[in-house]
This record gives sequence, structure tokens and C-alpha cells, in this order.
Amino acid sequence: MFNRRGRGIVGAMAIGITLGDPAGIGPEVVAAAIAAAPPALRGELRVFGDPACLARGAAAMGVTVDVPCDGVACAAVPGQPDLASGAAQVAWLEAAIAAARAGLVDGLVTAPISKTWAQRAGLAFPGHTELLAARFGTDEVAMTFVGPRLTVALATVHIPLSAVAGALTAARIVAVGRLLASALVDELGATAPVRLGVVGLNPHAGEHGLLGDDEARVIAPAIATLAAALGPTVQVTGPLVPDAAFRDAVEGRYHGLVAMYHDQALIPVKVIDFEHAVNVTLGLPIVRTSPDHGTAYDLAGTGRARWASTAAALTLAARMIGQRRARR
Repeated sequence: MFNRRGRGIVGAMAIGITLGDPAGIGPEVVAAAIAAAPPALRGELRVFGDPACLARGAAAMGVTVDVPCDGVACAAVPGQPDLASGAAQVAWLEAAIAAARAGLVDGLVTAPISKTWAQRAGLAFPGHTELLAARFGTDEVAMTFVGPRLTVALATVHIPLSAVAGALTAARIVAVGRLLASALVDELGATAPVRLGVVGLNPHAGEHGLLGDDEARVIAPAIATLAAALGPTVQVTGPLVPDAAFRDAVEGRYHGLVAMYHDQALIPVKVIDFEHAVNVTLGLPIVRTSPDHGTAYDLAGTGRARWASTAAALTLAARMIGQRRARR
């Protein structure tokens, strides 16, 4: 199915999929998403993981999967993570990244890992996003969630809430805003003028300084710089009152939002778009997508895992790769 460079039909895309934590629902949601994919797309997929784990996931979901799959073996027990499962998920992820760096795949779809067990097994990064940025030598990346009704990029990611205010900088907000605006136009289908909202950090967006000065001191200057850099084709608005911004975005007022911290973005995304939201890493030389949920050990091995987000991640990866190729 693959030629000697690891690609499918010459000129077509190739997408690598990692199984994630073998003790979680990764093997099941990956198997179900592959089985539901159009035949032409299935022919361009390569799974990085233990074939036995993938087969176990397919059996649990009642599907048949026939795509290339290779990686270190791992006899993980569903719902019972350990050092072996932690090491396997890291090995599969590193193998997939190596293939992408070598040009063997155009994009990666990554099933959920356990940050705890991956780090116990030697992963020196908080998660996928930081690892990918390091491996590809990318200075600025943005964790972004793309759903049918909400698209949100994060200015800060995996840090304690108590550290967010100190970590926010105008330069970081500008970088994330530029990445999001570019993706909205080039890969996500937004038409000009693009409406980009920047959410405040504090309640009521600081209430003119009564509830915090981060908006006036950091966020507003970033918005001014961002608006000047993006030009008239992108309308940048903010600092927006957080408790109203996401409602407005759902109603279509904004194509995308820049949120200040992890849960500020993830709570509304998972309430509004949980079944179909996709985690996208912007700023990489390849496309990377992932479902918006975790390992769900309580569901592992039961065949009851929800796989719609993984299917959406696969579909979006193919779409974004196609858009990048069209621009070239």
C-alpha cells in the first residue's frame, strides 16, 4: 500500500495515527474512526502502535481495520496503566514524529496519552504540544480547539492557574492571534473580514481596573499590535468579557477566539462541541490534530468509547493537509 518512502499513491497525502495510551480508549477510538473513514482516505493511513492493541480495540468496537500498523509491543490491560503502557505510548509518538520529520507522513493524528504515565516513563514534556514544538524546532505554536460552533486558541496551556497572570505577555498573545488568524483563512475556510476576538483574563475583563489590570497592561496593547499586524482583512476585538465572549462566538459573532488559559477555553468547548471538537497544534511544519478528550480508563475495553472526536480529527487533518497542498 505504501511506496518505499512510506507514502501512499504518489502525490496523495499520508497521515500517521498514534494509538496513544494502550491502557486507555486510544486503540478503540482509532479503530472505529479508521473503519468509518472513506476508503480513499483509509488507503493513506499508517498507524504507529502495537498491531495487537489495534486489533483488540477493533474487536471491542466491533469493526475491522486493515491499515499498516507497527510499533513496539505492549501487553497493556485496558483500564490499568503502568510503566510499560507509559513507555509504549511515548515510543509510538516518537516514531510517528520521526516519520513526519523524514517526510514519510504529511500529518499526525494523535490519540490521547496519559501525561502522568508518559512522564513516569521518561517523557520530559507536559504533553503533545510541547513535545512537538521541541522536536520540530518551532518557537511559537498554539494549542487550538476547532469545533462546529467554537474555535479557540490558547495563550497559555499546561501551567497552574496561579501562574497564568505572570506568564501572559503581549508578545505571546500576538503570536497566538497571528497563528489563529492565518489558520482561519488558509485552512479553516473563514472568509474576509475575519472576526477575531481576544478574551480578557479577569471577571468582567477587569471592570476598568477594579478587578485586575491585566487587560489594560498586557491584553489591550497586544490587541493593538495584533490589529496593526493583521491589517484590515482581520477585525480584532477585545479584551472581551469572558462570560459573554463564548456565547457570542457560538452565535457567530467571531470566527475564532484567543483565550488566556486552558480551562477558560476547554470548559465551553467541551460543553458546546465535545463530540466533534478537535485539538489542533498551529505553527508546526506539519498538520497535527487530536480528539479533545483524555484516556477514559473507565471506558477502556468496554466498546462504549465515543469516537466521533477522533473521526473529526482525522477528517480535519485531511482537510488541512489538502489546503496546505493547494496553497503550494
